[in-house]
Amino acid sequence: MILKLNHLKVKAAATTQGVIEAVYALVEEGRIDQGQFARLQVELDWIQYKSNFREAVTATQGYNAFGQPAPIMDVHVDTRQVVPETLRGDLLRAIHRAQSGAEEDACRLPLEEFQSLRTSIVWTFNRFFWRHLLAWEAATGQGYDKALPGGASDGHNPRAIAEDVAEFLDLLCLLRSKNQLPAEVNLLEIGVGNGSRCAQWLDKFQELDQQRGTGLYSQICFYMGDYSEDTLNKARLTVAKHIDQCRFVQVDAINPIKSLAHLRHKILQVHLTNVYDNLPDEEVVRRDGKLYFVQVRAYVPIAAVNSIGAKYGIPAELFRDRVYHMLETGFDSFGGPQHGVPFWQELWAAMRLEERLVQLEDLPEFPFPDGLDAGRMEDILQDAPTDFRFHLSSGALESFVRTLPLLHPRGYMQVFDIFVTDLAQYRTGFFGPGKLDGSLLNWVNGALLKEVAQREGYDVHFRPFKYRANTHTSILYTTRRE
Repeated sequence: MILKLNHLKVKAAATTQGVIEAVYALVEEGRIDQGQFARLQVELDWIQYKSNFREAVTATQGYNAFGQPAPIMDVHVDTRQVVPETLRGDLLRAIHRAQSGAEEDACRLPLEEFQSLRTSIVWTFNRFFWRHLLAWEAATGQGYDKALPGGASDGHNPRAIAEDVAEFLDLLCLLRSKNQLPAEVNLLEIGVGNGSRCAQWLDKFQELDQQRGTGLYSQICFYMGDYSEDTLNKARLTVAKHIDQCRFVQVDAINPIKSLAHLRHKILQVHLTNVYDNLPDEEVVRRDGKLYFVQVRAYVPIAAVNSIGAKYGIPAELFRDRVYHMLETGFDSFGGPQHGVPFWQELWAAMRLEERLVQLEDLPEFPFPDGLDAGRMEDILQDAPTDFRFHLSSGALESFVRTLPLLHPRGYMQVFDIFVTDLAQYRTGFFGPGKLDGSLLNWVNGALLKEVAQREGYDVHFRPFKYRANTHTSILYTTRRE
């Protein structure tokens, strides 16, 4: 057995000893056989997201393409949730469930079949959240930003915006001195929210432009992009003072160039804040020189099905159908948001993910995201750890490579988000998915994005965010290689 401690927390020492004792006891009792014991890898995680998709103990079995068990089993113990008195039983149940590979479990109501995390129903819930954000905020009594660490988006920090405006104005002046400044200075923000960052940015640019006497404000053309028309309408009101400088466009964050093809090579700045960490993702495990694709299945514990169902008058046998109906049509079947939103919130809090691993070489149709294939993956992992689990950041990577062609030769792209900047970091922490209100949150594999960008002819570096203490936010900064 391999035991890995993936963090340094005070509680871990007692938990580590407890895990060792519990596993040895199960072996001595014959509840775990020697062969199974030999292939166990037990990982102790500290899941920083208080709301997440993990039970206190989970076990993940490996499989080949024929559905036969492979010699790999991972057990994850969340030291934040674990209860010493129930640890032994939790371990035994998790290992037995994974080993048996049972499709049916009387204690769980599955909401889907096993599949890539990227195609899981949890992302349907994520999209549902953004469509019904106002209803969620009305029910909680606070705006979405209040759920973020620090209670606000780092991308909206006034000092960070002032610094960015000054740097951008310096760039424009440099281009003008070389007769390279376009007549129309295009900027793009993807995921504009209520438009407050754009409004602050334009306020500061107009002010600094007047102070310096550079006369460039009138040339600004700020594209505000979001997939939601309701969000764009809300943002339109926020930037009313600068309406002549703004353009509003519906943009799919995963494929920005689709609706902005006319701006290819014309945008001098692209900005995103907390967008990549909320795009569909999938995970891969590297073990003994082999890659395993993580498949998931969302489920609701039967205890929660019964308690939530009793509260909202939904029989257990109709519970899953009612969930799908809500995701398709909204809250009409509940008589409106007054009852529909609380059901949704309780359901989201109860939902969990079970996992299994499938050997990558047994998946010839593995859906690599744009910018990545098996050959590139092999090259990127050449100097990476031999035993670790990591995000492909599929949605983020596709968005990234489909945004780069929009950049002007002297333009740059900046992404405010939470990044893993070195693949070795994946061996020392849990980076998602977690739950944030009704949405998902994943750290972004910045190391992978950087490698892909370099192969596309772009330079990437990460700037620390210096305006909030103890923040995990950093800024991915991308320019075309000269």
